[in-house]
Amino acid sequence: MANTPQSKKRARQNERRYAVNKARRSRIRTHLRKVEEAIASGDKDAAATALRAAQPELMRGVTKGVLHKNTAARKMSRLSSRVKALG
Repeated sequence: MANTPQSKKRARQNERRYAVNKARRSRIRTHLRKVEEAIASGDKDAAATALRAAQPELMRGVTKGVLHKNTAARKMSRLSSRVKALG
């Protein structure tokens, strides 16, 4: 348990940060799931639209420190190649 005033403050900050990061991660996963569903349905236009909406969310996750840069790049690359393969 936090005892000093500084450690109490850090605990409060960590709680807030955790909530914000959790919301961001959830938002990113939702966008990725929409792309996956569009790919599964075989609708190339919907998949491309969903991918265009997901890309800024992924990059925002990188700048906010929720995702690593290479992780986001890998996810984008794999999704875009799968969308491109639809036809």
